[in-house]
Amino acid sequence: MRSAEVVRNTLETQITVAINLDGTGVSQFSTGLGFLDHMLDQIARHGMMDIAVNAKGDLHIDAHHTVEDIGITLGLAFAKAIGDKKGIRRYGHAYVPLDEALSRVVLDVSGRPGLEFGCEFTRAAVGEFDVDLIHEFFQGFVNHAHVTLHIDNLKGHNAHHQSETIFKAFGRALRIAVEMDPRMAGITPSTKGSL
Repeated sequence: MRSAEVVRNTLETQITVAINLDGTGVSQFSTGLGFLDHMLDQIARHGMMDIAVNAKGDLHIDAHHTVEDIGITLGLAFAKAIGDKKGIRRYGHAYVPLDEALSRVVLDVSGRPGLEFGCEFTRAAVGEFDVDLIHEFFQGFVNHAHVTLHIDNLKGHNAHHQSETIFKAFGRALRIAVEMDPRMAGITPSTKGSL
């Protein structure tokens, strides 16, 4: 089982993340941010990964530190769980629609952090959740998971739908990338011999 648990404590947040890349989509979230819990659930369900996140953050200030640090901690847990990457497909992509919204996510479990984020949300917040923090979540994730990630919201006029298609597509693309490829058993998917 490719799984890991990471605890990250700072003066701003206390976070525990557990992940099983070979799970069944079971999730447990307690972040204090209902919309973020809903988005994290999309990653677990569509990525077929078991993910648990327990976070306490300085929400009396705002959600920035909590959201970014959850992204960081999830990235650390992912990097630990994926191990040496031998036998994985490495690349993944997905298009996901939700009514009028459509997003595309393409990623490479490359060992090189990089984020291209092409999303213009139609409003600044979904409920109390600042949608600018979606970028911060994914930036934290890629910096510590060491993946290259391209996210594009191709269309949409409902910010909830835009957000949900992004997280669903991310989960599906990640699932493809980390799947074991029977034709690559024991082989690192790189001409360099390492990732």
